[in-house]
Amino acid sequence: MKVCVALFVCVAALTAGLITADAKELSITTIKDNPYAMSKGSELEGYCIDLMSELSKKLGFKYKVHVVKDNRYGAMDSSGNWNGMIGEVIRGDADLAVAPLTVTAVREKFVDMTTPFIQTGLSFILRKEGESEDSTFSLLAPFSTDMWVGIIIAFLLTGLCIFLVGRISPSEWAEPDTDEHRFTLLHSFWYITGALTLQGAGPHPKALSGCVVSAIWWLFAVLLLACYFSNLQSMLNSDSKHVSIKSFEDLANQDVIDYGTVEFGSTMLFFKNSNNPVYRRIYQHMERKKSYVSSMEEGVRRTQEGNFAFIGEAVSLDLAVAHSCKLTRSPEVISMRSYAIAASLGSPLVKNLSIAILQLSESGELTYLREKWWASSCIGTNGAHISKALQPHDLQGLFFLLGLGLGIGLLLALLELLSKARNQAKDGKKSCCLVLTSELNQRFGSGGESAECDSSDKSKA
Repeated sequence: MKVCVALFVCVAALTAGLITADAKELSITTIKDNPYAMSKGSELEGYCIDLMSELSKKLGFKYKVHVVKDNRYGAMDSSGNWNGMIGEVIRGDADLAVAPLTVTAVREKFVDMTTPFIQTGLSFILRKEGESEDSTFSLLAPFSTDMWVGIIIAFLLTGLCIFLVGRISPSEWAEPDTDEHRFTLLHSFWYITGALTLQGAGPHPKALSGCVVSAIWWLFAVLLLACYFSNLQSMLNSDSKHVSIKSFEDLANQDVIDYGTVEFGSTMLFFKNSNNPVYRRIYQHMERKKSYVSSMEEGVRRTQEGNFAFIGEAVSLDLAVAHSCKLTRSPEVISMRSYAIAASLGSPLVKNLSIAILQLSESGELTYLREKWWASSCIGTNGAHISKALQPHDLQGLFFLLGLGLGIGLLLALLELLSKARNQAKDGKKSCCLVLTSELNQRFGSGGESAECDSSDKSKA
């Protein structure tokens, strides 16, 4: 006996098509508009393909796969004609339709359905960036860990630079022997901390070198704070926009995110025929905005692009979430339904297929197939793909500007000290290097005075 199965490829693991018995080899085509179909060379692979393979082993029939021509599950038009896989089964073009085919009352009137092989319900998916993560350290979220490490390093280097400039520049510390040094290491860090709070912490630098370092740090602090608060506000706005959308009622009560489902599918019919006021509002919104999509692939793609929620069957949405790290599914599931194999009315295949499906379920084979095709590819990346924290490379120009300013400030301080040493050497008829060394010893050590005495004794000798 020849057995034909209409198998429709819709979602990655739920790959489908039309199957015909007594074929010596598989004849499989794919759907062009189906980026989520699992392909392996010239063949198809997926949950439904594996399911039919197990059923054929149990019942002993051969089959040949081809794809439904109009890329639809099956719906009745205004003239009473069926399209999609259901239409092919009714017309006799196929004996079976194997796919994520929802069991509905209207379909049961025209075809026979087997025991369900998957139980599911309706839910919706959003971009995962809309999730808010409760954390004690949420105020650190605008910057990445590497960014905070870079800021700490910049803070330490700037404080050290202010300290060095204060000691080297003669304008900041004219007489090391008599004057007290104003810019101690503690005061240097306190001074740049005041800049981070946009408050002054005097005394302020007087030398040109100190003013350059101070100005560059103030510019760095202002721009850094602007980036921090801008990114923080963006995160808070994003969270407030998405975090409250946990249920269909939340979805219906907001107008920020558009939403839709597959046009003329069983999901659309559920909202159309529902008496629940929330579900009616969702249907009216989709009708008013014409936010339907032609296929699940299009719905997932629009959701990934953002500002859109795709409504569909939870098991199919779980597969999309498992394969796309940008998506998350709502915890609410409504209108429980199931997937089954469709056959023509009175087909003797239905009874045998139902028994085989129950045997596969009892042996755990269906659970194994579910775990095989619904395995997540996002393990270990849950935090990386939703992070909008600024990275060091995002502000590398700002860090470069700070480093350049610190270098210029130190160079100016050394030039100021060199100028003073040159004038002293010229007035005292001493070596410029000797005077410069003496100055550095006085500013950074205690051997300056003894060194100068030793040099004068040598001169007298």
